[in-house]
Amino acid sequence: MSSDQVATDEVAGAPDAAPAPEPKPGRRIAPRWLILVALVIVLDVIAFVAFPQVSKTGEAECAFPACFIENSLEFPAPHPVLDLAPSSPVDPAALVTFHPSISNTLLTMWIVMAIVLTGAILMVRGSKLIPGRGQNLIETVYEFLSDFGVGIAGPAARPYIPIFAAAFLLILFDNWIGLVPPVGKIDLLRAPSSDVNITIGMALVSFVIFHVEGIRHLGLGGYLGKFFPIYEFRNGIGAGVIALFVGLIELMLEFVKPVTLSMRLFGNIYGGEVALGVMTTLTVSFIPVALLGLELMLNAIQALIFSVLTLMFIVLAIESHHEEEGQVAEEALDAIDGKEPSGLQPAH
Repeated sequence: MSSDQVATDEVAGAPDAAPAPEPKPGRRIAPRWLILVALVIVLDVIAFVAFPQVSKTGEAECAFPACFIENSLEFPAPHPVLDLAPSSPVDPAALVTFHPSISNTLLTMWIVMAIVLTGAILMVRGSKLIPGRGQNLIETVYEFLSDFGVGIAGPAARPYIPIFAAAFLLILFDNWIGLVPPVGKIDLLRAPSSDVNITIGMALVSFVIFHVEGIRHLGLGGYLGKFFPIYEFRNGIGAGVIALFVGLIELMLEFVKPVTLSMRLFGNIYGGEVALGVMTTLTVSFIPVALLGLELMLNAIQALIFSVLTLMFIVLAIESHHEEEGQVAEEALDAIDGKEPSGLQPAH
């Protein structure tokens, strides 16, 4: 028997011989996603053929692509579902409207609120020490948002995590509902965040919350002192004038906050709907399938931005003056060193 054959037999009979590693399979797209994409394309093609476009101007023929794109776009003004003042019609081109009515965006927002609240109640109903799937999902989402909010805004934000989480979930589903047919395709339903009147309302609610919390923590005089620092005149007229000027600028910026909150959310959601409508019109569905995935991510980001800014504005509102913060820090250092606080030195 040759030496090569003996060596081969020993290797084959060795009990500790490790099996040959299997090649790692490459990443492949799951068949269900391919089926879903194909189904979306087929449905859009069927709708494109079965429901021909009709010109809104009354022309006999709807010319492609101008007429098709016009039909896919919504005017900024919402459609009134229940008009409480029919004698004064709404201008469809108006951005901000003051018309007593129940609009399609408001109706859709009520539906989203009912779905979110009902789903959350059903998931946490009968909470147990060992959670089920629904309770585990709710707890995981809340813990993630809590850790995220505290990590960004600091420990002072912990009491306001419920506000942060509620704002994020409400705006998230307000944004996502616009991607679900028939929302946006019929007059009765439309994404709430695509209406600037809704986003302004949500921004004003945030505006009231962080100012009320600031007054509650610092008192009315202490909170107004952040914008009218009269005490700085003790350091001289020049220091007082500069501090008062800076405080007035900060006061004006407070009224800019709801504008930036509302316009950023409205612009991104409405712009996304316009882009999606135009791309769907021009390409039927091949490119919009990928654009839908992008819109899901961008809508989640916009919901996170709105809720994070609300949380940050609350934390900034409850912060005390720099002078008071320095005094608190000094007292804390004195306590660590075992000394009497500087402001509480006993009289000699």
